[in-house]
Amino acid sequence: MSATPRRKGALFVPAVLLALSLAAAGAYQRGTKRLFDGKSFKGWEGNLNVFRIEDGAITGGSLKESLPHNEFLCTTEEYDDFELRLKFKLLGDPASANAGVQFRSKRIPNHHEVIGYQADMGQQYWGALYDESRRRKILAGPNLDELNKVLKRDDWNDYVIRAEGKRVRLSINGFQTADYTETDDSVEQRGRICVQIHGGPPSEAWYKDISIETLNIKKGP
Repeated sequence: MSATPRRKGALFVPAVLLALSLAAAGAYQRGTKRLFDGKSFKGWEGNLNVFRIEDGAITGGSLKESLPHNEFLCTTEEYDDFELRLKFKLLGDPASANAGVQFRSKRIPNHHEVIGYQADMGQQYWGALYDESRRRKILAGPNLDELNKVLKRDDWNDYVIRAEGKRVRLSINGFQTADYTETDDSVEQRGRICVQIHGGPPSEAWYKDISIETLNIKKGP
């Protein structure tokens, strides 16, 4: 065999890999977008005396000072059906540190609170679906003994939040922690995404690699 066919074959493989890479990148751009760029609060709003950017992550709270009440950093856009992925870690006294990710949520006018679903973290609420400022109760939650087998306290964990119609599913590090279907037709199924640091003793909540894939769900008549 001559050198020419071998050179064509050698060029063929990189060309295929490049095409696949570009296709994957295009699919990512069409269906998934990053909500946090790792360096600015573009697309977010909240109390920047409480939230900061550190090491490419949104960091709320302080390990040196208490926080008088809950604080939320929220997206400026609203979402209804989606799959949200992010990494998080919670630092502080395990008995009191608490945070969470709000979704399908609204800010309460002239108040620090928001109202909506929360993917909880901390204390005995790891992985629970909580209804913030509305019913003020846990709607669904995990077997904590099983979750503890995969949960990494004081370290980075993966949260996946899938809101699909009236069904909400949560998972931490691949372990499903909640599967809930809303039965109250009056509950809003669209809203902002917010990251929380809970009021109380010194603690920090860190969030990074936040991306969302919007879902095209057929609505009923």
